[in-house]
Amino acid sequence: MPRSQYKGWAEGKPAIIKQHSIAKHEVLHAYLVAYLQTLVLPQQDTVNLCLIDGFAGGGRYIHEDSRELTFGSPFVFLKAVKEAQALLSIGRKKDLAWNLDYFFVEKDRAALQFLKQTLSDEGYGDRIEKDIHLLNGTFQKHSDALIKEVKKKSPRIGRSIFLLDQYGYKDVPASLIKRILFELPRAEIILTFAVDSFINYASDTPKTKKILDGIDIPDLLQGRTFDDIKRNEKDFRLFIQSQLYKGLVSSCGADYFTVFFIRTKGHGDYWLVHLSQHPRARDVMTRVHWEKNNNFIHYGGAGIEMFRALGYSVKNDTDFTGQNELGFCFDEVATKATHQTMTGQLAPMIRDRESGISYGELFSSTCNSSPADGERYKLALEELVALKEIVITSADGAKRLKASTIRDDDVLKSAAQKFFIFSNE
Repeated sequence: MPRSQYKGWAEGKPAIIKQHSIAKHEVLHAYLVAYLQTLVLPQQDTVNLCLIDGFAGGGRYIHEDSRELTFGSPFVFLKAVKEAQALLSIGRKKDLAWNLDYFFVEKDRAALQFLKQTLSDEGYGDRIEKDIHLLNGTFQKHSDALIKEVKKKSPRIGRSIFLLDQYGYKDVPASLIKRILFELPRAEIILTFAVDSFINYASDTPKTKKILDGIDIPDLLQGRTFDDIKRNEKDFRLFIQSQLYKGLVSSCGADYFTVFFIRTKGHGDYWLVHLSQHPRARDVMTRVHWEKNNNFIHYGGAGIEMFRALGYSVKNDTDFTGQNELGFCFDEVATKATHQTMTGQLAPMIRDRESGISYGELFSSTCNSSPADGERYKLALEELVALKEIVITSADGAKRLKASTIRDDDVLKSAAQKFFIFSNE
Protein backbone atom coordinates (compact mmCIF):
# COMPACT_ATOMS: atom_id res chain seq x y z
CA MET A 1 0.00 0.00 0.00
CA PRO A 2 1.53 3.35 -0.93
CA ARG A 3 2.24 5.45 2.13
CA SER A 4 1.66 8.83 0.48
CA GLN A 5 -1.97 8.78 1.62
CA TYR A 6 -0.75 8.90 5.23
CA LYS A 7 1.19 12.17 4.99
CA GLY A 8 -1.43 13.93 7.14
CA TRP A 9 0.08 12.62 10.36
CA ALA A 10 3.34 14.48 9.73
CA GLU A 11 1.27 17.66 9.43
CA GLY A 12 -0.59 16.97 12.66
CA LYS A 13 -3.80 16.01 10.84
CA PRO A 14 -5.71 12.72 10.35
CA ALA A 15 -4.61 10.71 7.33
CA ILE A 16 -6.86 9.55 4.49
CA ILE A 17 -8.27 6.02 4.76
CA LYS A 18 -9.77 3.94 1.94
CA GLN A 19 -12.82 1.66 2.02
CA HIS A 20 -10.85 -1.59 1.94
CA SER A 21 -9.05 -0.55 5.13
CA ILE A 22 -12.40 0.11 6.79
CA ALA A 23 -13.40 -3.42 5.75
CA LYS A 24 -10.26 -4.84 7.36
CA HIS A 25 -11.02 -2.98 10.58
CA GLU A 26 -14.57 -4.34 10.65
CA VAL A 27 -13.30 -7.90 10.29
CA LEU A 28 -10.64 -7.36 12.95
CA HIS A 29 -13.20 -5.99 15.41
CA ALA A 30 -15.65 -8.84 14.80
CA TYR A 31 -12.89 -11.46 15.00
CA LEU A 32 -11.50 -10.10 18.27
CA VAL A 33 -14.91 -9.95 19.95
CA ALA A 34 -15.80 -13.48 18.81
CA TYR A 35 -12.39 -15.05 19.45
CA LEU A 36 -11.94 -13.56 22.92
CA GLN A 37 -15.18 -15.22 23.96
CA THR A 38 -13.81 -18.64 22.92
CA LEU A 39 -10.82 -18.22 25.24
CA VAL A 40 -12.83 -18.12 28.46
CA LEU A 41 -14.10 -21.28 30.18
CA PRO A 42 -16.80 -21.12 32.87
CA GLN A 43 -14.34 -21.96 35.64
CA GLN A 44 -11.68 -19.55 34.38
CA ASP A 45 -10.98 -16.35 36.30
CA THR A 46 -7.97 -14.82 34.44
CA VAL A 47 -7.27 -14.02 30.78
CA ASN A 48 -3.62 -13.60 29.77
CA LEU A 49 -3.13 -12.18 26.29
CA CYS A 50 -0.87 -9.93 24.21
CA LEU A 51 -2.32 -7.97 21.30
CA ILE A 52 0.23 -6.74 18.77
CA ASP A 53 -0.37 -4.27 15.96
CA GLY A 54 2.74 -4.43 13.81
CA PHE A 55 1.82 -1.48 11.56
CA ALA A 56 -0.22 0.71 13.88
CA GLY A 57 -0.27 4.00 11.98
CA GLY A 58 -1.38 7.27 13.54
CA GLY A 59 -4.73 6.05 14.84
CA ARG A 60 -7.00 8.70 13.35
CA TYR A 61 -8.24 9.01 9.75
CA ILE A 62 -10.62 10.78 7.41
CA HIS A 63 -12.64 8.49 5.16
CA GLU A 64 -11.64 9.03 1.52
CA ASP A 65 -15.24 9.28 0.29
CA SER A 66 -17.51 10.28 3.19
CA ARG A 67 -14.90 12.55 4.87
CA GLU A 68 -16.04 11.17 8.22
CA LEU A 69 -13.56 10.88 11.09
CA THR A 70 -12.66 7.27 11.88
CA PHE A 71 -10.14 5.51 14.10
CA GLY A 72 -7.42 3.05 13.21
CA SER A 73 -6.49 -0.47 14.23
CA PRO A 74 -5.11 0.35 17.72
CA PHE A 75 -8.58 1.59 18.68
CA VAL A 76 -10.16 -1.46 17.06
CA PHE A 77 -8.14 -3.58 19.49
CA LEU A 78 -9.04 -1.46 22.50
CA LYS A 79 -12.76 -1.18 21.70
CA ALA A 80 -13.19 -4.82 20.72
CA VAL A 81 -11.65 -5.95 24.00
CA LYS A 82 -13.99 -3.65 25.92
CA GLU A 83 -16.98 -5.13 24.07
CA ALA A 84 -15.84 -8.70 24.71
CA GLN A 85 -15.28 -7.92 28.39
CA ALA A 86 -18.84 -6.63 28.69
CA LEU A 87 -20.29 -9.71 26.96
CA LEU A 88 -18.25 -12.10 29.10
CA SER A 89 -19.31 -10.40 32.33
CA ILE A 90 -22.97 -11.28 31.74
CA GLY A 91 -24.11 -13.96 34.16
CA ARG A 92 -20.73 -14.46 35.84
CA LYS A 93 -20.69 -14.56 39.63
CA LYS A 94 -17.00 -13.61 39.75
CA ASP A 95 -15.42 -10.94 37.55
CA LEU A 96 -12.74 -12.03 35.10
CA ALA A 97 -9.26 -10.60 35.63
CA TRP A 98 -7.99 -9.30 32.29
CA ASN A 99 -4.20 -9.44 32.17
CA LEU A 100 -3.63 -7.86 28.75
CA ASP A 101 -0.86 -5.92 27.06
CA TYR A 102 -1.14 -3.95 23.82
CA PHE A 103 1.91 -3.33 21.65
CA PHE A 104 1.50 -0.75 18.88
CA VAL A 105 4.48 -0.74 16.51
CA GLU A 106 5.01 2.02 13.94
CA LYS A 107 8.19 2.89 12.04
CA ASP A 108 7.11 6.46 11.17
CA ARG A 109 8.00 8.60 14.18
CA ALA A 110 5.49 11.33 13.26
CA ALA A 111 2.70 8.75 12.94
CA LEU A 112 3.59 7.23 16.31
CA GLN A 113 3.56 10.66 17.94
CA PHE A 114 0.16 11.35 16.39
CA LEU A 115 -1.08 7.99 17.74
CA LYS A 116 0.17 8.86 21.21
CA GLN A 117 -1.70 12.16 21.10
CA THR A 118 -4.85 10.47 19.78
CA LEU A 119 -4.73 7.88 22.56
CA SER A 120 -4.48 10.69 25.10
CA ASP A 121 -7.32 12.62 23.45
CA GLU A 122 -9.54 9.52 23.64
CA GLY A 123 -8.89 8.87 27.32
CA TYR A 124 -6.16 6.23 27.13
CA GLY A 125 -3.23 8.50 28.07
CA ASP A 126 -2.80 7.17 31.59
CA ARG A 127 -2.40 3.62 30.25
CA ILE A 128 0.57 4.41 27.99
CA GLU A 129 3.70 2.64 29.28
CA LYS A 130 1.47 0.52 31.54
CA ASP A 131 -0.61 -1.89 29.46
CA ILE A 132 -0.31 0.15 26.23
CA HIS A 133 3.19 0.14 24.75
CA LEU A 134 4.22 2.33 21.79
CA LEU A 135 7.24 1.08 19.83
CA ASN A 136 9.02 3.10 17.15
CA GLY A 137 10.61 1.05 14.39
CA THR A 138 9.76 -1.79 12.03
CA PHE A 139 7.88 -4.89 13.11
CA GLN A 140 10.87 -7.01 12.08
CA LYS A 141 13.14 -4.93 14.33
CA HIS A 142 10.90 -5.47 17.36
CA SER A 143 9.86 -9.07 16.63
CA ASP A 144 12.38 -10.73 18.98
CA ALA A 145 11.38 -8.50 21.90
CA LEU A 146 7.68 -9.00 21.17
CA ILE A 147 8.02 -12.79 21.19
CA LYS A 148 9.77 -12.54 24.57
CA GLU A 149 6.97 -10.35 25.94
CA VAL A 150 4.34 -12.84 24.83
CA LYS A 151 6.25 -15.71 26.43
CA LYS A 152 6.54 -13.74 29.64
CA LYS A 153 2.77 -13.28 29.85
CA SER A 154 1.81 -16.72 28.51
CA PRO A 155 4.85 -19.00 29.03
CA ARG A 156 3.30 -22.33 28.04
CA ILE A 157 1.25 -21.52 24.93
CA GLY A 158 2.14 -17.94 23.95
CA ARG A 159 -1.43 -16.72 23.61
CA SER A 160 -1.37 -13.63 21.35
CA ILE A 161 -2.95 -11.92 18.36
CA PHE A 162 -0.76 -10.27 15.73
CA LEU A 163 -2.23 -7.83 13.23
CA LEU A 164 0.29 -7.43 10.41
CA ASP A 165 -1.39 -4.97 8.07
CA GLN A 166 1.71 -4.40 5.99
CA TYR A 167 1.90 -1.61 3.41
CA GLY A 168 2.62 -3.95 0.50
CA TYR A 169 3.86 -7.53 0.45
CA LYS A 170 7.43 -7.80 1.75
CA ASP A 171 7.49 -6.20 5.20
CA VAL A 172 6.71 -9.53 6.94
CA PRO A 173 8.81 -12.44 5.60
CA ALA A 174 7.19 -15.87 5.67
CA SER A 175 10.10 -17.17 7.74
CA LEU A 176 9.30 -14.66 10.51
CA ILE A 177 5.66 -15.77 10.59
CA LYS A 178 6.80 -19.39 10.78
CA ARG A 179 9.03 -18.55 13.72
CA ILE A 180 6.20 -16.79 15.56
CA LEU A 181 3.86 -19.75 15.10
CA PHE A 182 6.58 -22.18 16.18
CA GLU A 183 7.59 -20.29 19.32
CA LEU A 184 4.05 -19.18 20.24
CA PRO A 185 1.72 -22.17 19.63
CA ARG A 186 -1.45 -20.18 20.32
CA ALA A 187 -0.55 -17.10 18.31
CA GLU A 188 -3.12 -15.86 15.80
CA ILE A 189 -1.77 -13.91 12.84
CA ILE A 190 -3.87 -11.66 10.61
CA LEU A 191 -1.81 -10.63 7.58
CA THR A 192 -2.56 -8.50 4.53
CA PHE A 193 -0.87 -9.00 1.19
CA ALA A 194 -1.26 -6.67 -1.82
CA VAL A 195 -1.59 -9.51 -4.30
CA ASP A 196 -2.82 -7.48 -7.28
CA SER A 197 -0.06 -4.93 -6.88
CA PHE A 198 2.54 -7.69 -6.73
CA ILE A 199 1.27 -9.36 -9.91
CA ASN A 200 1.00 -6.06 -11.78
CA TYR A 201 4.63 -5.15 -11.22
CA ALA A 202 6.32 -8.56 -11.01
CA SER A 203 8.85 -9.19 -13.77
CA ASP A 204 12.20 -10.84 -14.34
CA THR A 205 14.21 -7.94 -12.94
CA PRO A 206 16.53 -7.46 -9.96
CA LYS A 207 13.84 -5.31 -8.32
CA THR A 208 11.33 -8.19 -8.35
CA LYS A 209 14.01 -10.61 -7.14
CA LYS A 210 14.62 -8.32 -4.18
CA ILE A 211 10.89 -8.32 -3.42
CA LEU A 212 10.75 -12.13 -3.65
CA ASP A 213 13.73 -12.38 -1.30
CA GLY A 214 11.83 -10.13 1.12
CA ILE A 215 8.66 -12.25 0.95
CA ASP A 216 10.84 -15.31 1.55
CA ILE A 217 8.90 -17.96 -0.39
CA PRO A 218 11.50 -20.30 -1.95
CA ASP A 219 11.05 -21.33 -5.59
CA LEU A 220 7.78 -19.44 -5.92
CA LEU A 221 7.57 -19.99 -9.69
CA GLN A 222 8.92 -23.56 -9.65
CA GLY A 223 11.82 -22.75 -11.91
CA ARG A 224 9.82 -20.70 -14.40
CA THR A 225 10.12 -16.99 -15.17
CA PHE A 226 7.47 -14.28 -15.00
CA ASP A 227 7.92 -13.61 -18.72
CA ASP A 228 7.30 -17.28 -19.49
CA ILE A 229 4.19 -17.41 -17.27
CA LYS A 230 2.69 -14.17 -18.61
CA ARG A 231 3.36 -15.28 -22.19
CA ASN A 232 2.18 -18.90 -22.00
CA GLU A 233 -0.42 -19.22 -19.24
CA LYS A 234 -3.99 -18.63 -20.39
CA ASP A 235 -4.70 -16.81 -17.11
CA PHE A 236 -1.33 -15.82 -15.71
CA ARG A 237 -2.94 -13.99 -12.77
CA LEU A 238 -4.65 -17.20 -11.67
CA PHE A 239 -1.40 -19.12 -11.98
CA ILE A 240 0.69 -16.62 -10.01
CA GLN A 241 -2.00 -16.27 -7.32
CA SER A 242 -2.15 -20.04 -6.97
CA GLN A 243 1.61 -20.26 -6.57
CA LEU A 244 1.62 -17.40 -4.07
CA TYR A 245 -1.19 -18.98 -2.06
CA LYS A 246 0.46 -22.39 -1.87
CA GLY A 247 3.91 -20.94 -1.23
CA LEU A 248 2.72 -18.55 1.47
CA VAL A 249 0.79 -21.04 3.59
CA SER A 250 3.50 -23.66 3.17
CA SER A 251 6.37 -21.31 4.06
CA CYS A 252 4.51 -19.87 7.07
CA GLY A 253 3.98 -23.33 8.54
CA ALA A 254 0.42 -22.70 9.78
CA ASP A 255 -1.77 -25.74 10.40
CA TYR A 256 -4.94 -23.71 9.79
CA PHE A 257 -5.54 -20.74 7.53
CA THR A 258 -7.97 -18.66 5.52
CA VAL A 259 -6.97 -16.71 2.41
CA PHE A 260 -9.75 -14.44 1.16
CA PHE A 261 -9.81 -11.26 -0.89
CA ILE A 262 -10.66 -7.78 0.32
CA ARG A 263 -12.59 -6.22 -2.53
CA THR A 264 -11.41 -2.73 -3.39
CA LYS A 265 -12.61 0.01 -5.68
CA GLY A 266 -10.04 0.74 -8.34
CA HIS A 267 -6.99 -0.14 -6.22
CA GLY A 268 -6.58 -3.87 -6.81
CA ASP A 269 -7.42 -6.77 -4.53
CA TYR A 270 -5.73 -7.55 -1.23
CA TRP A 271 -5.49 -10.85 0.54
CA LEU A 272 -6.60 -11.00 4.15
CA VAL A 273 -4.80 -14.05 5.51
CA HIS A 274 -5.49 -15.63 8.88
CA LEU A 275 -2.88 -18.10 10.16
CA SER A 276 -3.07 -20.18 13.33
CA GLN A 277 -2.38 -23.59 14.84
CA HIS A 278 -5.90 -24.30 16.06
CA PRO A 279 -9.08 -25.12 14.08
CA ARG A 280 -11.30 -23.15 16.47
CA ALA A 281 -9.55 -19.89 15.59
CA ARG A 282 -9.86 -20.71 11.90
CA ASP A 283 -13.58 -21.35 12.34
CA VAL A 284 -14.11 -18.01 14.10
CA MET A 285 -12.41 -16.11 11.27
CA THR A 286 -14.41 -17.93 8.59
CA ARG A 287 -17.64 -17.16 10.44
CA VAL A 288 -16.68 -13.48 10.49
CA HIS A 289 -16.22 -13.52 6.69
CA TRP A 290 -19.76 -14.81 6.31
CA GLU A 291 -21.05 -12.09 8.63
CA LYS A 292 -19.08 -9.33 6.88
CA ASN A 293 -19.93 -10.44 3.37
CA ASN A 294 -20.15 -6.99 1.77
CA ASN A 295 -16.41 -6.61 1.23
CA PHE A 296 -14.96 -10.12 1.04
CA ILE A 297 -14.73 -12.66 -1.72
CA HIS A 298 -12.88 -15.77 -2.77
CA TYR A 299 -12.52 -17.09 -6.29
CA GLY A 300 -12.71 -20.82 -5.70
CA GLY A 301 -15.47 -23.38 -5.31
CA ALA A 302 -18.28 -23.61 -2.76
CA GLY A 303 -17.22 -26.84 -1.08
CA ILE A 304 -14.07 -28.69 -0.11
CA GLU A 305 -11.05 -27.96 -2.37
CA MET A 306 -12.32 -24.42 -2.89
CA PHE A 307 -8.90 -23.22 -4.06
CA ARG A 308 -8.76 -25.67 -6.92
CA ALA A 309 -9.57 -22.65 -9.11
CA LEU A 310 -8.00 -19.92 -7.01
CA GLY A 311 -7.60 -16.71 -8.97
CA TYR A 312 -9.59 -14.58 -11.34
CA SER A 313 -9.38 -12.67 -14.55
CA VAL A 314 -9.47 -8.87 -14.46
CA LYS A 315 -11.80 -8.74 -17.48
CA ASN A 316 -14.47 -10.44 -15.34
CA ASP A 317 -14.43 -7.81 -12.59
CA THR A 318 -17.59 -5.79 -12.12
CA ASP A 319 -17.91 -2.82 -9.78
CA PHE A 320 -17.09 -2.69 -6.07
CA THR A 321 -20.41 -4.08 -4.85
CA GLY A 322 -21.20 -6.33 -7.81
CA GLN A 323 -21.01 -10.11 -7.95
CA ASN A 324 -17.91 -11.23 -9.80
CA GLU A 325 -18.62 -13.87 -12.40
CA LEU A 326 -16.10 -16.20 -10.77
CA GLY A 327 -16.44 -14.84 -7.27
CA PHE A 328 -17.98 -16.27 -4.13
CA CYS A 329 -19.29 -13.43 -2.01
CA PHE A 330 -20.42 -15.12 1.24
CA ASP A 331 -24.02 -14.10 0.47
CA GLU A 332 -27.31 -16.00 0.22
CA VAL A 333 -26.35 -17.47 -3.17
CA ALA A 334 -23.05 -18.65 -1.68
CA THR A 335 -24.87 -20.12 1.34
CA LYS A 336 -27.09 -22.28 -0.87
CA ALA A 337 -24.17 -23.34 -3.08
CA THR A 338 -22.06 -24.24 -0.07
CA HIS A 339 -24.83 -26.31 1.52
CA GLN A 340 -25.55 -28.25 -1.65
CA THR A 341 -21.90 -28.87 -2.43
CA MET A 342 -20.94 -29.80 1.12
CA THR A 343 -23.71 -32.40 1.46
CA GLY A 344 -22.59 -33.98 -1.79
CA GLN A 345 -18.92 -34.08 -0.76
CA LEU A 346 -19.20 -35.06 2.89
CA ALA A 347 -21.39 -38.12 2.36
CA PRO A 348 -18.80 -40.18 0.38
CA MET A 349 -15.99 -39.02 2.68
CA ILE A 350 -17.85 -40.43 5.68
CA ARG A 351 -18.85 -43.54 3.73
CA ASP A 352 -15.18 -44.27 3.03
CA ARG A 353 -14.43 -44.37 6.76
CA GLU A 354 -15.89 -47.72 7.75
CA SER A 355 -15.06 -47.28 11.43
CA GLY A 356 -16.39 -43.72 11.42
CA ILE A 357 -14.78 -40.33 11.91
CA SER A 358 -15.25 -37.77 14.64
CA TYR A 359 -16.75 -34.43 13.72
CA GLY A 360 -13.65 -32.71 15.09
CA GLU A 361 -11.37 -34.74 12.83
CA LEU A 362 -13.61 -34.24 9.80
CA PHE A 363 -13.65 -30.48 10.29
CA SER A 364 -9.96 -30.03 11.13
CA SER A 365 -8.79 -32.19 8.21
CA THR A 366 -10.88 -30.40 5.56
CA CYS A 367 -11.62 -26.86 6.77
CA ASN A 368 -8.55 -25.21 5.20
CA SER A 369 -9.87 -26.03 1.74
CA SER A 370 -13.47 -24.96 2.32
CA PRO A 371 -15.19 -21.58 2.67
CA ALA A 372 -17.65 -23.17 5.12
CA ASP A 373 -17.53 -22.44 8.83
CA GLY A 374 -18.48 -24.95 11.51
CA GLU A 375 -22.14 -23.98 11.45
CA ARG A 376 -22.40 -24.72 7.72
CA TYR A 377 -20.58 -28.03 8.15
CA LYS A 378 -23.07 -29.03 10.83
CA LEU A 379 -26.11 -27.95 8.79
CA ALA A 380 -24.89 -30.11 5.90
CA LEU A 381 -24.46 -33.04 8.29
CA GLU A 382 -27.94 -32.43 9.74
CA GLU A 383 -29.40 -32.84 6.25
CA LEU A 384 -27.44 -36.04 5.69
CA VAL A 385 -28.88 -37.42 8.93
CA ALA A 386 -32.41 -36.45 7.85
CA LEU A 387 -31.83 -38.24 4.53
CA LYS A 388 -30.65 -41.33 6.46
CA GLU A 389 -27.32 -41.08 4.65
CA ILE A 390 -25.29 -40.94 7.89
CA VAL A 391 -25.74 -41.40 11.62
CA ILE A 392 -24.09 -39.22 14.27
CA THR A 393 -23.51 -40.72 17.70
CA SER A 394 -22.33 -39.01 20.90
CA ALA A 395 -19.89 -40.55 23.37
CA ASP A 396 -22.78 -41.77 25.52
CA GLY A 397 -24.59 -43.35 22.57
CA ALA A 398 -27.18 -40.63 21.93
CA LYS A 399 -28.15 -39.99 18.32
CA ARG A 400 -27.58 -36.45 17.08
CA LEU A 401 -30.33 -35.15 14.84
CA LYS A 402 -29.77 -31.38 14.88
CA ALA A 403 -26.77 -29.28 13.85
CA SER A 404 -26.84 -27.38 17.14
CA THR A 405 -26.17 -30.56 19.14
CA ILE A 406 -23.12 -31.83 17.22
CA ARG A 407 -19.89 -31.88 19.24
CA ASP A 408 -16.25 -32.47 18.28
CA ASP A 409 -16.09 -36.01 19.72
CA ASP A 410 -19.33 -37.18 18.08
CA VAL A 411 -18.75 -40.05 15.63
CA LEU A 412 -20.07 -39.85 12.07
CA LYS A 413 -20.78 -43.10 10.24
CA SER A 414 -22.50 -44.09 7.04
CA ALA A 415 -26.04 -45.34 7.66
CA ALA A 416 -27.01 -48.89 6.71
CA GLN A 417 -29.59 -47.53 4.25
CA LYS A 418 -27.88 -45.27 1.74
CA PHE A 419 -29.29 -42.56 -0.46
CA PHE A 420 -27.30 -40.85 -3.14
CA ILE A 421 -26.78 -37.09 -3.21
CA PHE A 422 -25.55 -35.37 -6.30
CA SER A 423 -23.57 -32.13 -6.44
CA ASN A 424 -23.41 -29.57 -9.22
CA GLU A 425 -19.64 -29.55 -9.01
